[in-house]
Amino acid sequence: MAAVLVARDISKSFAARTLFTGISLSLEERERLALIGPNGSGKSTLLKILAGLQDADGGEVKLPKGLRASYVAQQDAFPEGSTILSAVTDALHESRRAGLLPHLHDDHEADLAAEMTLARLEFDDINQATASLSGGQRKRLAIARALAHEPDVLLLDEPTNHLDVMGIDWLEGVLRRGPFASIVITHDREFLETVATRIVELSTAYPSGTFSVKGNYSEFLRRKEEFLDGQAKQEQALANQVREDIRWLSRGAKARRTKSKSRIDASYERMDELAALKARNAPAQATTIDFTATGRQTQKLLMGRALTKSLGGKRLFTDVDVLLTPGSVLGLLGPNGSGKSTLIKVLTGELEPDPPTPEAIRAAAEAIGVPPSTPEPGTIRRAEKLRIVLFSQHRQELDPTIKLREALSPHADSVVFRDRMIHVNGWARRFLFTPQQLDAPIKTLSGGEQARIHIARLMLEPADVLILDEPTNDLDIPSLEVLEDSLTDFPGAIVLVTHDRAMLAELSTQILALDGEGRARYFTDYEQWQRAQKEVPVKAASKPAAESANSAAPATPAKKKLSYKEQQELTQIEPKIEKMEAEIKDWETQMADPKVIADHKKFQDLCIKVSQMQNKVSKLYDRWAELQQGQ
Repeated sequence: MAAVLVARDISKSFAARTLFTGISLSLEERERLALIGPNGSGKSTLLKILAGLQDADGGEVKLPKGLRASYVAQQDAFPEGSTILSAVTDALHESRRAGLLPHLHDDHEADLAAEMTLARLEFDDINQATASLSGGQRKRLAIARALAHEPDVLLLDEPTNHLDVMGIDWLEGVLRRGPFASIVITHDREFLETVATRIVELSTAYPSGTFSVKGNYSEFLRRKEEFLDGQAKQEQALANQVREDIRWLSRGAKARRTKSKSRIDASYERMDELAALKARNAPAQATTIDFTATGRQTQKLLMGRALTKSLGGKRLFTDVDVLLTPGSVLGLLGPNGSGKSTLIKVLTGELEPDPPTPEAIRAAAEAIGVPPSTPEPGTIRRAEKLRIVLFSQHRQELDPTIKLREALSPHADSVVFRDRMIHVNGWARRFLFTPQQLDAPIKTLSGGEQARIHIARLMLEPADVLILDEPTNDLDIPSLEVLEDSLTDFPGAIVLVTHDRAMLAELSTQILALDGEGRARYFTDYEQWQRAQKEVPVKAASKPAAESANSAAPATPAKKKLSYKEQQELTQIEPKIEKMEAEIKDWETQMADPKVIADHKKFQDLCIKVSQMQNKVSKLYDRWAELQQGQ
């Protein structure tokens, strides 16, 4: 395949800090390249250089003439007062007038391209104000805005940070089906495993500054281990040679006179090479994460019965039971806006639940043998002096202008961790900060570095219950793995909201899924929830985690015989597809008519019809394939 982007010998420094030197990489047509690396290694900076938004200190980036690249930043920005539609059309107008979209001849065609993109990506209310969108909806819109430019290369910086699990599935489908190549900065291990066709790690552990592997994450880890093992053996062999060089160079004055200059130079070159190898082979540091538990022995830390909550006239969840016990990990799932953060606020006491529903009151009155410790419907019972520690996804409590040392240790030059006094310098080193960074404002730190500050503060608070609302945002893969290990060892209860599917699958002892329409359902694990997505919508939850583990209905097998109704549906799909494709062909013929082209309104209506019908045909093909498996 032909290369659509080639970067050679790219270098970048900020002040006295060198981010990377001599970086080279290429991207082929329709390739899905995932860019990974430690926090602070310069991934975002490199992506901006590839997008042409930032200049490199050295090297060059080459794209074929006429190739279009679209970039989506970590933070999404839309004009004040904009709507979903205007956010896309305004961007297309600006790009067209700058000569970047020669295929769009006027603003009318730009408007049409925007509407067709939003229709294809299933945006329902295109006149909705962007200010009212959730973080996940804003990210979807930012991606749609980039796709409306019909890019040959799509560059995405941490797109999964604000997407829920369903949103990540949507993004993965967009990338798989898209006719473009992509580079995505991500630490989502599931994405790396199932979507990436090549993985490039940016790290000083490699001679060229990067390590590239075609294949998924499992293949990358295997090849990386082989490479690093070979590099370690190379260091050992070179060390033996250097020891011989040193003995030879240490001989007396008479021997020195007969020494060859070329051999002396070669010896010193081997010493320099050994020093570089040792630096590359030094064990990679990862954040030390160790949460402090109170040691409470109570078995029922928190129990909520028939919890219901509505906000702004919208029912978020109905009659949900929650039971948190030591060692339990409750994973919360649901689309953005489904009520996960609201449920967290109810559990912490920041919000009161609504009065119980009549159904909950009636069920409580009919219940027999209910333990006396069970709370009344619509209420929560917490253990005495329960300590709840919350990690918020918004992380807004830190003043961006304060220095790192003040953020890590607000009241003194030391912190107390597990009854031991630790100086702020030592505490900073635990989280991979250097003494030179202590006087830097935290606004100058990367997203991953700021995430580590929040974790450092969290670790100082003893807890019975840890509530983690998107703790994985901006963390690199080694830090994610350390966080997983520490949460596994935490003896209290955990409530976990995260888009990191690997972490949900690894840690959750129960999954509570909210559907965004007021219903919820318990699942025994993440895999069962995944299977259920292919079956029926989420139904109402009533049983708490401790009870529902044994009573949750098993998932329907992936392959089953078709019912009579499904068989009838299968026989009708092909004629439907043929009819729809005939309509599309007829509309496309009309669109080629010069009279229709001259009528902007009619031409626009036909384009939207074609786009919507193509979307329906695509769904019918997916359903046809699904039913075919059951035959």
